[in-house]
Amino acid sequence: MQRLLNKSAWDPDAVRDDLFAYVTEHLGHDDGVLIVDETGFLKKGIKSAGVKRQYSGTAGRTENCQLGVFLAYTSPAGRTLIDWELYLPRRWCDDPARTAPGE
Repeated sequence: MQRLLNKSAWDPDAVRDDLFAYVTEHLGHDDGVLIVDETGFLKKGIKSAGVKRQYSGTAGRTENCQLGVFLAYTSPAGRTLIDWELYLPRRWCDDPARTAPGE
């Protein structure tokens, strides 16, 4: 499975379009809603991507953590996760050592 995921050519936009079409066809409903949720993942170290001391709603306080942003859809017909992204703090994006490709 890892080889398939790592070595295959994926077009994330096409996958999202296919998912959108599936959700619309099978779960679409006039009472459907999109849900955006931010979730904190507590971390002890500083090497995981995006880790810094920041407010985490999961912990209810400022902690060393990563933040993930999730998009879900729910309707009377069912629910599904649509998309997710890891939030990268500006200090991570502005640090060339952290954004350099790995060895």
